[in-house]
Amino acid sequence: MTSNLSQPVLQLCYENLNGSLFGFGAVLAVLGNLLVMTSILHFKQLHSPTNFLIASLACADFLVGVTVMPFSMVRSVESCWYFGAKFCTFFFFNYCWSCCDVAFCCSSLFHLCCISIYRYIAVIDPLIYPFKFSVSVSGICICISWILPLVYSGAVFYTGVYDDGLENLVSALNCVGGCQVVVNQDWVLIDFLLFFIPTLVMTILYSKNFMVAKQQAIKIETSMGSSETESSSESYKAKMARRERKAAKTLRATVVAFLISWLPYTIDTLIDAFMGFITPAYIYEICSWCAYYNSAMNPLIYALFYPWFRKAIKFILSGEILKGSSSTISVFSEKV
Repeated sequence: MTSNLSQPVLQLCYENLNGSLFGFGAVLAVLGNLLVMTSILHFKQLHSPTNFLIASLACADFLVGVTVMPFSMVRSVESCWYFGAKFCTFFFFNYCWSCCDVAFCCSSLFHLCCISIYRYIAVIDPLIYPFKFSVSVSGICICISWILPLVYSGAVFYTGVYDDGLENLVSALNCVGGCQVVVNQDWVLIDFLLFFIPTLVMTILYSKNFMVAKQQAIKIETSMGSSETESSSESYKAKMARRERKAAKTLRATVVAFLISWLPYTIDTLIDAFMGFITPAYIYEICSWCAYYNSAMNPLIYALFYPWFRKAIKFILSGEILKGSSSTISVFSEKV
């Protein structure tokens, strides 16, 4: 009895947390993004360059929900990491701005950046953008959005440069059931720039979109008030401009949701690297799950703003897509 009492008490890294919220996020990320991918890939009316980008973005979020969130949920709920140090490094390797897989994180950001460029062209000149942004161009953007993050994350992981100079700190921070990989200041700065530059590009483009859309709205109202007859070209351009402004609002909401989700972890990681990694474990958990939940938010945004997505969900859940001709069903009145 005495020998047992003399044994050191090992303290776990994480406090026990309610797992219902985490489980809901993981299920929503998996099922929601699966519905987005199925809708776009199955219904031919949704086969457009921008929708293929949205489907690829949903794939990245889906993979986060499948490969990252369940293991993190076990760690958060059970107060311990049961899968070993190597598995921790593989899945929660935060040489990027979050502890979820860096490739999926970067891929989501790159997809959003490509979509913002596409929407900028669409709002600026709705008559020309179908020729500038074809399916092949969309395919190139999708390849870049996947290949670059995978190459970057793979290179950093296999070289092990992310914790150079932090060996003593890593040993000091290790605890029973812990899964928190530290990154040195150089790579934290690189990761921050990888987050900041695309975010700055998206912010500038959407700001310009807002100004142009406002000018177009004034011009359309003026032309409609001054002339009862309108050329077919001007009418089509006005119709396209209204549609693209609505799409831009939806994707702007997606970008805002991304920033709200990822900024806390990005800022925390940047500050922590220069302050000796003093962030408490529960703060780290909160920031991590805020970032994780971004993968579950996009399907909710699409359901809120896109009538075609709500209609597609009805067809999928009712089993209508199992019919042979279901791919040609109209999910909305005009093509996006």
